Amino acid sequence: MSLLRGSWRRWPLLLLSLAAVHASAAEVDSFDASAYEKKAFEIGGYLQHKQEDFALNRSGAFYKLGNYNQAQRDSLDRNTETLELVGKLRQGIGTFDFHTHSDVQRDQLAHDHSNVLYEGAYSIRPDPGITIEAGKRTLRWGKGYAWNPIGFVERPKDPNDPDLSREGLVMANSDLIFNRDGPLQTIAFTPVLLPVGRDVNSDFGAHGHLNPAAKLYLLYRDTDIDFAWQGQGSRPGRFGMDFARNLSSNFEIHGEWARIQQFARHVTDSAGRVTTEVGNATSYLLGLRYLTEKDTTYIAEYYRNGTGYSEQEASQYYQLVETAFAQLQQTGKSMLLPKALSLSQGAYGRPNPGKDYLYFRAQQKDALGIVYFQPAITAMLNWQDRSYQITPELLYSGVKNLDLRLRLFMLQGASLTDFGEKQNSRKLEFYARYYF
Repeated sequence: MSLLRGSWRRWPLLLLSLAAVHASAAEVDSFDASAYEKKAFEIGGYLQHKQEDFALNRSGAFYKLGNYNQAQRDSLDRNTETLELVGKLRQGIGTFDFHTHSDVQRDQLAHDHSNVLYEGAYSIRPDPGITIEAGKRTLRWGKGYAWNPIGFVERPKDPNDPDLSREGLVMANSDLIFNRDGPLQTIAFTPVLLPVGRDVNSDFGAHGHLNPAAKLYLLYRDTDIDFAWQGQGSRPGRFGMDFARNLSSNFEIHGEWARIQQFARHVTDSAGRVTTEVGNATSYLLGLRYLTEKDTTYIAEYYRNGTGYSEQEASQYYQLVETAFAQLQQTGKSMLLPKALSLSQGAYGRPNPGKDYLYFRAQQKDALGIVYFQPAITAMLNWQDRSYQITPELLYSGVKNLDLRLRLFMLQGASLTDFGEKQNSRKLEFYARYYF
């Protein structure tokens, strides 16, 4: 099946060509000092059109679970229009800021839309080193690029797009910052209260808890260090740390380590017998970022997911799905199918449910002598079962306030492996994002 059909064959390349012509003819903007002054009210955001073309993996476990009661397809085309608004209202020592996300999605199976408040919080800053706020906020804890083991009070990143904005959580938090002379240059303390109830942060865990958490930041001899903690409540208690240090101006290393206490992990066998293992889980990440003299950026990370499944444990689940659909085909019904579906909505259905992953990304600035043209390639490998995903991409931002990006996701893996059982085997994605 060709992933490029109809207008897909022409219009992304046409837009890239027009962008290059526009950039070469554009005049340099004059400096405007007023643009950098803090205003009482600011608003901005972006409008984006995204087109995706999926080559579906009909033999994959997650395709079967998601489409067993629908007409079988080899491909799916999806268009998504997205509007994100970001704004600030300042008055005295107080600031209200917000971040909204709205989208409309259309494909051959569904037409859907959503409107979500990603962030909306009021903060006061009575002193340059003190900030107190309450509302919906996206905290970003951790130094990892693709994963953050110590991201205790935030929704997880999408490793396929780590810089993508995410919905926050309702909380009260503050920042206390102290600067001093000597090897220990900066100390910052961030306490957090994250309540969970039926209508507040209901997807965070068990209801009826305040979920205290805290992070202590230290800048010691040019090394960034964080110590993070979340008390037992809606989720098991956990603690951890991270660090980041520039060994030279163009070479940085970073790492994270997290310990979850008495974590309950549900494991199934191929017959659908589920056991619950309770114990301490340790996750960690080691990574580096290197910038060459020719402006090529390399990022590499190893991620150990202490709550994930080994190759054998994941294989048992995929075999369960195969058995469930074999029963369905033979008898018209399956007692195992509801169980497989339920497990897919939990830990087995996470984007990266395995235990060991390698991540690599290389991006070239101003490639081929074209200013603002940045091709890149990203690879993600499940170290245990050797399945992987490779994603080449082209990014052009030479037109003022406009980003054009083309990416091709290629998934490869044998049967009963992580990337071999995903819902699609290929995905071609193009978006045009206009900032205002």
